[in-house]
Amino acid sequence: MKKILLVLKNELTTIISRPSFWLALVGLPLVGALIFTGIGAINKSASATQTVSQVFSGPQDTRPEGYADLSGIIRQIPESVPPATFVAYPNETSTRQALAAGEISAFYIVPADYIQKGEITYIRPDFNPLASRGDQSNLFTWVVQVNLAGGDILFTNLVNGPLKVDETSLAVIASPDENNPLALWTPYIITIIFYMLIVGSASLLLSNISKEKENRVIEILLTSVTPRQLLTGKILGLGIVGLGQTVFWFGTSYILLNLSGRTFQLPSAIHLPISFLAWGLVFFILGYAVYASLMAGLGALAPNLREASQATFVITIPLIIPLFLSSSIFMQAPNGTIATVLSLFPLSAPVAMMARLSAGGVAWWQPLLAAALLAATAVLIVRAVAGMFRAQALLSGQAFKLKTYLRALAGKM
Repeated sequence: MKKILLVLKNELTTIISRPSFWLALVGLPLVGALIFTGIGAINKSASATQTVSQVFSGPQDTRPEGYADLSGIIRQIPESVPPATFVAYPNETSTRQALAAGEISAFYIVPADYIQKGEITYIRPDFNPLASRGDQSNLFTWVVQVNLAGGDILFTNLVNGPLKVDETSLAVIASPDENNPLALWTPYIITIIFYMLIVGSASLLLSNISKEKENRVIEILLTSVTPRQLLTGKILGLGIVGLGQTVFWFGTSYILLNLSGRTFQLPSAIHLPISFLAWGLVFFILGYAVYASLMAGLGALAPNLREASQATFVITIPLIIPLFLSSSIFMQAPNGTIATVLSLFPLSAPVAMMARLSAGGVAWWQPLLAAALLAATAVLIVRAVAGMFRAQALLSGQAFKLKTYLRALAGKM
């Protein structure tokens, strides 16, 4: 135990003494402060920006538009349409004359065979991509639809939006508020956060092992401690650093929000109890222990940091799968079979279980079982990876092979 604490202390001292550590620790909040300052400056110049946008969009044409209804469909203009928005003409020739005289800005031709073809021609004198006619065209379409419905505005509304379906589920499942987009996307956001925290913290150990292997420091350390003591001390030391960085960044972000006059409050539809934070800490620590050990094995077998980094994708696939399935599985069926299996499988549990817990409705025994399986997996992987810290592996210098790595994890080397 003393040697594990010595390794832990050495890792903490080494990392804290690096200028790059403090640059990353303080640099990110500093960048955040600059972003908040920039956003404030942009908000102050909002009125100037609005003026510029009006100049580029060009002056608005307030003249009415004409139409020639050759099909005889349009018999009335609904009262909801502002007066003098459209001017009726008996034929295309008269509308062209009105356009040439500047009485109208453009005109529509409703052909005699409109019922058969459903086509309307829109004519304007110029080509102006900056001029917006979307609202005007939608309004004329509305006029045609009302007349096709015999002037019945209520029926026309039903045609455009026929149903408002209220779904009722008989299953007793806690579901987020469907009217709140952030509540619906909470599992996805939690998945991304935990994926980044676990992989980012575990990558510290990969970099540490690879560099010490390249400069032969790890050979000196192994003359005083066993591989398991070395690996355990490094996991604990770098885990404390990673967790400390995360707490510092979140705390700094909260302070910056308060200083900028903003407050962070979760929507009322999102209910994250204190137990969620406790489970978050448990699954972060266990997930970090598993993936830090796996990446330490990469660092021990790969000849350099570049090849080790290229292989990280393979071992993080179990964490990536819940990330891709979060929108279709964890948001729609958080207690379905696939979501449950992923949350209990040790290599995907740190991300998948937290996504399910954020959605709610998880049976009390499932997080306990997932944590127990994850803890057992962490112990087994630490023991397997410790076996990779042998002289023939550290000094081989051979290219990294996934087959060799998997055989080493299975204890067949």
